[in-house]
Amino acid sequence: MKSIRAPLLLRRQGAASALQHALRRQSHPTSILTASSTRQLRRSSSLSQRLDAKHVMFPGAVKSEFSSTMRFEHPSTYPALPTYRVVDQHGVVVDQSFTPDLSDEEVIKLYRDMLTISIMDVIMFDAQRQGRLSFYMVSAGEEAVSVGTASALAKEDVVFCQYREQGVFQQRGFTLAEFMNQLFANHKDYGKGRNMPVHYGSKQLNIHTISSPLATQLPQAAGAAYALKIQRMQDPSIPPRVVAAYFGEGAASEGDFHAALNIAATRSCPVIFICRNNGYAISTPTLEQYRGDGIASRGLGYGIDTIRVDGNDFWAVREVTKKARDLALQDGGKPVLIEAMTYRVSHHSTSDDSFAYRARVEVEDWKRRDNPIARLRKWMEAKGIWDENKEKEARESIRRDVLKAFAEAEREKKPPLRAMFEDVYEELTPDLKKQMGELKIPNMSNNDRVVIAVLIVLSITVILAVVGIKYVRQVARSRITARQVDHGEANEAGESENHGQAQAQAQA
Repeated sequence: MKSIRAPLLLRRQGAASALQHALRRQSHPTSILTASSTRQLRRSSSLSQRLDAKHVMFPGAVKSEFSSTMRFEHPSTYPALPTYRVVDQHGVVVDQSFTPDLSDEEVIKLYRDMLTISIMDVIMFDAQRQGRLSFYMVSAGEEAVSVGTASALAKEDVVFCQYREQGVFQQRGFTLAEFMNQLFANHKDYGKGRNMPVHYGSKQLNIHTISSPLATQLPQAAGAAYALKIQRMQDPSIPPRVVAAYFGEGAASEGDFHAALNIAATRSCPVIFICRNNGYAISTPTLEQYRGDGIASRGLGYGIDTIRVDGNDFWAVREVTKKARDLALQDGGKPVLIEAMTYRVSHHSTSDDSFAYRARVEVEDWKRRDNPIARLRKWMEAKGIWDENKEKEARESIRRDVLKAFAEAEREKKPPLRAMFEDVYEELTPDLKKQMGELKIPNMSNNDRVVIAVLIVLSITVILAVVGIKYVRQVARSRITARQVDHGEANEAGESENHGQAQAQAQA
């Protein structure tokens, strides 16, 4: 393999040097066409249909056999791509060639990562319902996809997430405090409070900040992978790295998805596209999104190595990602597509009520029948490294840690208003300075602040006094009315008694 790859690398380095030399001589257009580019043009133009050939030799399809029978291909004539699995729903290993490559302690750590995300999701979802958070998105049912894939990547690899990859951040070392600072948009938030909740990012962990527009991270990931490839071509001493890009099957309906796969394939970019096919694009089920064989079949159409995996099987996800990373680094780089089949147990977000478009019994059935956390737990219990007591202790300690980070982040101050104008231009433009000036509050002395505070207290006192007076008057009026009613009833009773006595005397 070394004897093959070395000349290939040298040829690519030579092409890159020739291109740089040509760019430096832009003042002489005739010199741009180098010997290397001339050979490339001749190579591509020499492709022609040979006489009596049995295969198509056109540039668009070079190995298609001629046929005298007219037949339209139909998707139903081809079997669906298989779904790789290591451990079944009962925690039993079904791939006899599988051998765990992690120690018991490492497995427990990753399991706790999955538990942490699950517990944090419940707490933060409830916090939004209480009005303490503006927005949240949970990843219930998809914990194995994020934690499993992240565990197979190197820390140096570059990651582009969508918005359901809390497990990726957790596995790579994002702390609960960092989660909460972003969710509450306080002054410790790396984004300075300028993003929606769940739009995490970490330069230290090589994870690009999440953005709201759907699928925009995919062409960005392809470009980043191409940049890594060029860097390594220029300096082979740089450790090889890949880019991992996460997205849902709904994002695969965007044009950015197709553009990203096409440029990654044609430029041989070392990128792993990881699709979470969880059954729903917000309220749109997969049957209304596409008619083909899922998302994996699209990878084949772009000439990309592709695999479909059971997304609720932690071990299968990890094994597939390990192999995908090796493939992505072969021969200088190439893209790989992973389609992880899972189920979105939660609502799409706190702005969604999924029971408006799917039955509650469907969700409960998935939670009970195929939960990724429960599946890994069964495997761990069968191995003897986990039990009910450890489960209870882990859940209680994680919940305490989440609530502690929650309380601390909620108390922190918000970023200054001027932060919204920063980090765009090196120096503020005149219009931004004007806008920032309009937001400024006039400076007040300490005496002014004392006066305002006293006025506020007096205002509150007056309001309370008025309310109290009205209440007293209302009570007094109620008592007077009650006395009048009692007095009237007594008079009526007396008159009735006198009238009775008069009638008795008259009869006598």
